[in-house]
Amino acid sequence: MDSKKIRKSFSRFAGWIGLNLCSLVISVLPARCIYGFAKGMADLAYLVAGKHRRIALDSLRIAFGDEKSQNEIEGIARECFTLMAKSGVELMFLMDKPHLMKTQARFVGKEHLDAALANGRGVILVSAHFGNFPLLLARLSLEGYTAGGIMRPMRDKLAESYFLKKRQRYGVKTIYSQPRQVCVEETIRALRNNELVFIPLDQNFGTAGVFVDFFGTKAATATGPVIFARRTKAALLPCFIVRQPDNTHKIIFEPEMELQESRTSQESIALNIQRLTDIIERYIRKYPAEWGWIHRRWKSRPGVKK
Repeated sequence: MDSKKIRKSFSRFAGWIGLNLCSLVISVLPARCIYGFAKGMADLAYLVAGKHRRIALDSLRIAFGDEKSQNEIEGIARECFTLMAKSGVELMFLMDKPHLMKTQARFVGKEHLDAALANGRGVILVSAHFGNFPLLLARLSLEGYTAGGIMRPMRDKLAESYFLKKRQRYGVKTIYSQPRQVCVEETIRALRNNELVFIPLDQNFGTAGVFVDFFGTKAATATGPVIFARRTKAALLPCFIVRQPDNTHKIIFEPEMELQESRTSQESIALNIQRLTDIIERYIRKYPAEWGWIHRRWKSRPGVKK
């Protein structure tokens, strides 16, 4: 085993130990203390996680370099770390307390969701790695909806197993993005059963997707939501979870987005992916610290094969 693999293995093992220690601490903390604990963890992470801090600052400069000062950009990055820590801590705290979870997140625009489901062809919930999105799925399941999400498996198998068990406890289905054919089959099956399928549309997708404008810069984007909608006639419903000042949440459902057609199938797909991306950008601009800036969203470039 080379030194790089050894470092990765050690890092993942340390992360697993840290996850269990945090879970233990949170299990004995009173509710009023969990967000203070999260803030302390976030401040520490911002100091020691140099790579992720740099990615966040670089990403923010790409998005807001001409609009915000360096102090504003650093402020958003710090708040992003804080909100991610709050999300992780409250998930650990609430996953064993479904009665509290119901009080922590309320629905806005739920009539859009119910109208889309009434058509009987399933609903594709298009969103992003924005806010406490795992809480969104758990809250939907508690409300009686059959919900699942397309997710990339974590590199750390122990951590993946930990979070998978948490999702299963709430009846949240996991559709892994790989193998691709299995993902496609499971997604179509869920939609034809009139279920909800959550698809985040905000990560770099290499050369396999389409390049659309995102904060004025081309970003490689998956086409799955639009392809699934065209194939199954499922509704496309943008939705987002937004933290409130008192650390409760609003789960917001936008009206169904009707597909628009262009001259060719490929142009139609790109057109509608751009429309969905525009909605995601609108929410990020309104609540910039809610988005996960530690991801290299603009890593792939048009015309560059990797």
